[in-house]
Amino acid sequence: MQPEGPPRDPAEDGDLTGRPFPLGDWGEPAERLDELYRRVEADALRTAEWYLADRAWKRRGARILRVAAAVGAVTGAAMPLLELSGWASGASSYGYLCLLLGAACLACDRFFGLTSGWMRDVATAQAVQRRLQTLQFDWASENVREVLGPTEGTASEAAERCLTVLRRFSEDVTELVRSETAEWMVEFSSGPAPLVMQSLGSGGPRSDAYVPPARFPLPPGTRPNMPRQRPPEQPR
Repeated sequence: MQPEGPPRDPAEDGDLTGRPFPLGDWGEPAERLDELYRRVEADALRTAEWYLADRAWKRRGARILRVAAAVGAVTGAAMPLLELSGWASGASSYGYLCLLLGAACLACDRFFGLTSGWMRDVATAQAVQRRLQTLQFDWASENVREVLGPTEGTASEAAERCLTVLRRFSEDVTELVRSETAEWMVEFSSGPAPLVMQSLGSGGPRSDAYVPPARFPLPPGTRPNMPRQRPPEQPR
């Protein structure tokens, strides 16, 4: 069976999906390292752009809900005053309805996580951009070190340093995305789910380990007695 079309770039799908690692001939290490740097930089820019695009509609929805909640609260508080002043009879019932609608808008914002969501998106995008700036300066310093010289070590050690810089940057960006996703999961979890995720994320010893009880429990109010020791025998 023939495919329906050429393979699509994961960046066009509108999601943070991974891309295959570029493989090629390492006969020209400088060109290969430059290609890897451009790929890592493009992935970081795509990640920041994705979070900024996701932030836009969440911020718009959060503002609409909060403005509606404020209007409902002000209208609900003004309706009883209008009824007391004689401007509108029976306006108190509509005031309660306005207050209820304002509370419903706040509940929707809280339930769908619009305000907290766009704040997390902004924070993550800014963190990715800061790490990208650090990578750009680190990469420039590596290039200057190789051009101006004298070089430190052999060419293989220089290539290994460049690969280490790119790998650490990729791991940092992945950790930022994972942290944002974990915060989103904790926000929409209920019950013991956050504790389960925390226990899975931590590698330390468990504090709730089962301790077996004593074999012969003592009655309350008694003190344990040490067994009597036999006195040493006198030498004959």
